[in-house]
Amino acid sequence: MNPRLWSFRTRYLAGFVVCVALMAFALYAQYVMHLDPCPLCIFQRIAVCFMGLFFLVGGLHAPARIGMRATYAGLVTLGGLWGIATAGRHLWLQSLPASEVPACGPGLGYLFDAFPFAKMLKLAFTGSGECAKIEPILGIPMPGWTLLWFIVLIVWALLAVRRSVR
Repeated sequence: MNPRLWSFRTRYLAGFVVCVALMAFALYAQYVMHLDPCPLCIFQRIAVCFMGLFFLVGGLHAPARIGMRATYAGLVTLGGLWGIATAGRHLWLQSLPASEVPACGPGLGYLFDAFPFAKMLKLAFTGSGECAKIEPILGIPMPGWTLLWFIVLIVWALLAVRRSVR
C-alpha cells in the first residue's frame, strides 16, 4: 500500500475521501461541539467541497493524458488557493488584539439576501467578531488546520499528475 505506487484514480479518490472526512469533522464540530461557523468558516467549507468535487470527478474519469490530469489538478488547486486565502485571512483576524477585532456582523445568509455578490464577499472578508474567536483543536485553531489541509491537498493533486502509474 505504498501511496507512491497508486494510480491517478486511486490518488484522486483518496483526495476525495480526505475532503469528505474534513467536511464530516466540520459538521461534527458544528453540531456536536457546538462551534457555529462564521462566514469565513463557511467559505473554507465551500473550498473543501469544491476540491472534493474535482477530486471525485478526476478520480472517476481517471484520464490517461497529462493535459486532462493537469486540468483536474488546476481546478483542485483553484479551490485550494481560495481556501488558503480564506484561512489566512481568518488566522489574521484571530491574531488581532481584542481592541482591533471588528464588531460582530450579520450572518452569511443575511449578507447573501441583502447585498450584491461583490459587496457580500467584501463584507464577509472584512470579518466580524465571531471570526476572531479562537477554538483550538489539539492546540491549533481550526483555520490553521484547514490551511494545512489545503496545502497538503494541493500538493497531493499536483503530484498525482505526473507520478501516477497507469
